[in-house]
Amino acid sequence: MSILASLRPATRSLAHIRAFSSTPVHKLYIQSNLQNDQTHPNLASPMDPNAKVYDFRSDTVTAPTDEMFDIMKSASRGDDVFQEDYNVNDLEHFVSSITGHEAGMFCASGTMSNQLGLRTHLLQPPHSVLCDHRSHVFLWEAGGISFHSQANVSPVYAHNGVHITAEEVINNIVEEDLHTAPTKVVSLENTLNGMIFPIEEIKRISDHARARGIKMHLDGARLWNAHQETGVPLSEYGRYFDSMSLCLSKGVGAPIGSILVGDAKFIRKSRHFRKLFGGGWRQAGGMAKVAKHCIENIVPTMPQTHKIARRLANELQAMGITLTFPQMTNMVFINTASAGVTINDILPALLRRNIKIGGNGTTSRLVLHHQINDEAADILLDTLKEVIAHKKSLGARPISGSEIKQDAVKAYTQ
Repeated sequence: MSILASLRPATRSLAHIRAFSSTPVHKLYIQSNLQNDQTHPNLASPMDPNAKVYDFRSDTVTAPTDEMFDIMKSASRGDDVFQEDYNVNDLEHFVSSITGHEAGMFCASGTMSNQLGLRTHLLQPPHSVLCDHRSHVFLWEAGGISFHSQANVSPVYAHNGVHITAEEVINNIVEEDLHTAPTKVVSLENTLNGMIFPIEEIKRISDHARARGIKMHLDGARLWNAHQETGVPLSEYGRYFDSMSLCLSKGVGAPIGSILVGDAKFIRKSRHFRKLFGGGWRQAGGMAKVAKHCIENIVPTMPQTHKIARRLANELQAMGITLTFPQMTNMVFINTASAGVTINDILPALLRRNIKIGGNGTTSRLVLHHQINDEAADILLDTLKEVIAHKKSLGARPISGSEIKQDAVKAYTQ
């Protein structure tokens, strides 16, 4: 037996081992979406500027409608920093009430409301935040936890592929010790990659964390989708969190904004931090009034959006395309390798039909929202069928890993 082998500990389930290693993050959909699709080198002619464009890259791309601009015109015009704007106060009260919390604060973005929530909980370093290793607060908020809160992050691997479990949380909580940054906040995300976090598991995690004096934060950017798909009231989710961030500019369809909710003392302190962050906005009534309109009128349409996403997922699988995550709400994650095509093969054909998607190599995230209808799904599906059939006629076969890597580099450099 080698010296190294003799030093290895007895094998245990990975769920019971806290790994002291950084999470490997590969280039994902966000980076590839930064490419300017309309200048794709394989596109012979530009997109028709007069035709309707269907954008599957994200639900952040929803465009304000003429009706929304009319609503903004009739909004109050007070100063929100002084908390004197009627429509902002009304929105904050409305969202805090339906989520079962005492108070709310209207912010410019989901990143801001998440980071304000975490910063308000994290009183004094050394301290850390426990979250899923795929969490937005960990991967896609520019390192905000370390920058704003001087906090470490304990990213936890979800072995079931959908969500972290109470056992995984318990086994990864960092205890108080002279050498550690103890866990002070557990941050969950619902939905994550379009996948729903079961309310029963949330309760188990919350019960254990709170019993140990650990705060619970929810990145609920797309909690509206989970609520509409499951029928679980927002207030039921709210019972298990000390703070919740709910985005208004994604599936809700508002032009801008996010809401942070919690108890009155928590929101009062968060408001002070918002000013410190440079996030105090003045005449925000127009944005607030249209956001409430979207909650009342667009959120109820989410089940139809999820239905279209299910059809899309089923028909893509029938073409030989693989789903990389279960489709539960408005997102369809795909890998086209088994169909013999890359995203770079597909993009030009879709752009010619005024369809935008992101992705690189053979992977893409298709995100549906209230401005994606059955017609858009049909165009996307028909185009993919044509591209796959054309590639097969040229002798295409399932794509290997090395070929995927080469195509991803080519697409990114172009």
